[in-house]
Formats: sequence, C-alpha cells, structure tokens
Amino acid sequence: MKSSSRRSFLARCSALAAAAAIPPFYVHASDKSGRRLPAVGSGLHTYECVHDWLTPPDGLVWGDTHGLAQDEQGRIYVAHTVNKSSMRGESVVVYDADGRFSGAFGEEFRGGAHGLSLRREGDGEFLYHCDINRCKIVKTTLDGKTLWSHGYPREDAAYAERPIDFVPTNVAFAPNGDFYVGDGYGSHHVLRFSLSGKFLGEIGRPGHGDGEFDTPHGLWVDPRGKEPVLLVADRGNRRIQTFTLSGAHIRTIKDEAHLRMPCHFHVQGAWMVCPDLDSQVCILDREYKVIAQLGDGQTANGKVGSRRNQSRREFTPGQFITPHAAIFLRDGNILVAEWLPIGRITLLRRV
Repeated sequence: MKSSSRRSFLARCSALAAAAAIPPFYVHASDKSGRRLPAVGSGLHTYECVHDWLTPPDGLVWGDTHGLAQDEQGRIYVAHTVNKSSMRGESVVVYDADGRFSGAFGEEFRGGAHGLSLRREGDGEFLYHCDINRCKIVKTTLDGKTLWSHGYPREDAAYAERPIDFVPTNVAFAPNGDFYVGDGYGSHHVLRFSLSGKFLGEIGRPGHGDGEFDTPHGLWVDPRGKEPVLLVADRGNRRIQTFTLSGAHIRTIKDEAHLRMPCHFHVQGAWMVCPDLDSQVCILDREYKVIAQLGDGQTANGKVGSRRNQSRREFTPGQFITPHAAIFLRDGNILVAEWLPIGRITLLRRV
C-alpha cells in the first residue's frame, strides 16, 4: 500500500473510531400534549421520564401504587390499594408490554395490596402477593386464582411465644425453591419457607446492629456473584444487608449520601435498580455501589411523605416523590411505582 493511501486509510479508520466513541445526538421526545419529556440520569444511565405511563381503566382509581411485576409474555402487573373514591375494587391491574390495559382482578386485596413478586415454578408462572391489610402472603395464578396462603406464622417461636404484629411486605425467591418473607411493617423479622410453604426458620432478628432489621421492607436473591446472596432493604436502618441463603450475615452496606431509604430491588444483567422512598431511584453495580441517582427530588420534596397529598399538577416533572417499587422491563427500560394515595406509574425510557 502506498504511503499516501495508507495515511488516508488510517485517517478514515481514526475518524470512524472517534465517531463510534461519541454518543449519538438525542432529541427528547414529547408526551401526548406536545410537552418535552424531562431527562434524568447521565451517561450510560440516561432516561426520559414518562410520568403516568400506565393509567387505570375507567371506573378504577389508583390508591397507593405499591408493587410491580412482568411475566415472560411481557404482561405488566401493578398492585395498588385502590382509592376510596373508586367505583371498582380490583387491586391488581394488568397491561400488555406496550402499556395497554388488558385486565384486572384481586378485589380481596383492596386496601392491602403491597409487595408483588413473580416466578416460574415447573411449567407455570405464579404471583406472590403480600397483603398488609389481611396480614398474609397469597400465591395465585396469573389471573388471580388463589393456590396457597399463609397468615400469622405461629410455627415461628418468636411469634408463638407472645402475640406480636405480622405484616408482610415483600417476598424473594431462592434457586432451590425456598422463599423469604420480610415482616417489614410488623415485627421486623425475615422468615424462610420451602416451596411447599413449610416454615424453615428465621434470618436475622429485629434491631440495629449487623444482621438485625428495622423495617426489612424489600428482599431479593442476587444471582450476579459467584454464589447467590439474599439482599435485604433494611429501610428503617437506611441500609442494605446481605446474607447467605442459609442466613449467615455477610455484609452491611450503608451510604447515607446515596442510599437513604432503600425499598426493594430488581436485577437485569450487571445492574440492579433500587427504588428509594426518599425521592429517588438508584442504579447499583455488582458491589452495591450507587452509580446513578435518577429523578432525585429530595430538595424539592422535603421530608418523606410531605407531598403525598398534593395534586398531580403540583408534582415536579422529572422528579420522584416516594418511589416504592421499580423493575427493569424486558426491553431494558425501568418502571417505577410510587407510594402516593393517587398513585403514579412512571416509565424511565432509556436514551
């Protein structure tokens, strides 16, 4: 190759490499009214914020939007408490992958629909509901047929010894079929059950030291490391804790600047999303380091819960108030449900 041709070739290659390294220019989309959508995050974790991406069907009014799940077909499930003004009472609302309403069920969960978890068992998928009104865990089919339920855990000595509160908030699943239940709003215990629902024991205990809990609100079995570990969103203690699946404490993660009131977790690939009740949604890496804070509205919102009773027109676009649940959708976008008496489901669409 002649030197001039070689120089031209190298110049073209350099230009192409440089162009590939520059992120593409992005023009923000608009919502139905023509308003430009706000962007949150930065770099790799930049999203446009579509508030009220999911809305309830006619006659049904959101209560506190608490839980989210998506099945293998792409259907999205929203658990909410149902607003007092609602003419309808279904607490689980179902949408297709594009956000179109497709059905609803669960009037029995009205006032209590909280944690919502989904897993495959054998040849089917099943939903696990945490009902904070009737104080029980309920397993159903995807269309709401009850298959199993468990109320007060009398087989646990901590509960049998004397009457204490039991208000389950979320469930996590182990690879062997066991599952874990956080008594987040009751007496701050974490219970372990077999696939058949047999009580297997406790993990940790109430308190504020390592291996102890104050509002163990959300649970997740993280498969990203060499061995799966149980994560507990120890919300009242403003931290995350990790355990072996048999219950040995591994690590306490406390980061007051970035993890203020972690609620729950969901993993997709290398990343973990963590809704934080204190006005933000966080993205964590494999070491549980916060690498992105999305829609952080702490400055505007003040003390947690202080803006719960405001109307939608008073909410600040692009900022969260009280994120309670968040999941990665199959397409890589993030769906967020907020603890608000008029509910709100926001889509974070990756830029």
